[in-house]
Amino acid sequence: MTVDSLLSALSAVFYALFLIVSVYIYASLLRQISSRLPDLAPVQRREFGLPEAFLASFLAFFFLLTIGGSSPRDVPRIDDRHLIASTAIILGLVLALAGFLRLRRFNLDSLGGFSKIGFFRTAITAAVLIFFAYPIIMLADIVTQRFLRGPPDQQAILEMFNGSGTLQQRVLIIFLAVAIAPVAEEFIFRFFLYGVARRYFGKVAAVIVSALLFAAVHGHLPSFGPLVVLGSCLAIAYEWSGSILVPMTMHALFNAVTLTVLAFPNKFQQ
Repeated sequence: MTVDSLLSALSAVFYALFLIVSVYIYASLLRQISSRLPDLAPVQRREFGLPEAFLASFLAFFFLLTIGGSSPRDVPRIDDRHLIASTAIILGLVLALAGFLRLRRFNLDSLGGFSKIGFFRTAITAAVLIFFAYPIIMLADIVTQRFLRGPPDQQAILEMFNGSGTLQQRVLIIFLAVAIAPVAEEFIFRFFLYGVARRYFGKVAAVIVSALLFAAVHGHLPSFGPLVVLGSCLAIAYEWSGSILVPMTMHALFNAVTLTVLAFPNKFQQ
């Protein structure tokens, strides 16, 4: 046996063990949140009602219609103006959603657990959970590429980062992907859409529904499987920790690692 074949065999064994541990951890978390009893404390927390359900349904159908109206083979080129415009739109949507909930007299801190756990605990929890999510995401990526039977292409934003020639453009992409997108997407998909689905369909169904919608909104078929897994892990982390800051941090770390791999292609294999 050559050195290369030995290293390949050891890598396969290590990945298999890593995958088993990762599946066990997330299955345990899902089992915990599924069997968790209702809180018997006297503190009452408002839950989403019919107005929120109508708004969530409208957002879901709007996202799906937007996806249906675009062609997966015809991805528009993204430039700085598109990035700034998309950032303004997503921030406007988050602010409008937060304003609507405030008008409905919801306590956002209580609902999202923004002050439930401290900064260091949030960072450590997020880092551990996204670390153990990677083997499952990688497996979903392998299965998706085998199913598609074609060379994988990148999302438009990643293609732009990979082909960007200016530092200003790369800084803008990093800011959008690591600081803006995780906060906005987690607020929309986990805090609101998952919260509404959880209210009416239960925790497990809400994890699946929010993950499928999260993956579909990205409009990139080769990434659909991995994004479903990522969205599921983020929803499980949110439900288990009780703080939306945990999936926000996990999402930011995931995007940061992805951009790091793209920034140093010679040091990482795709």
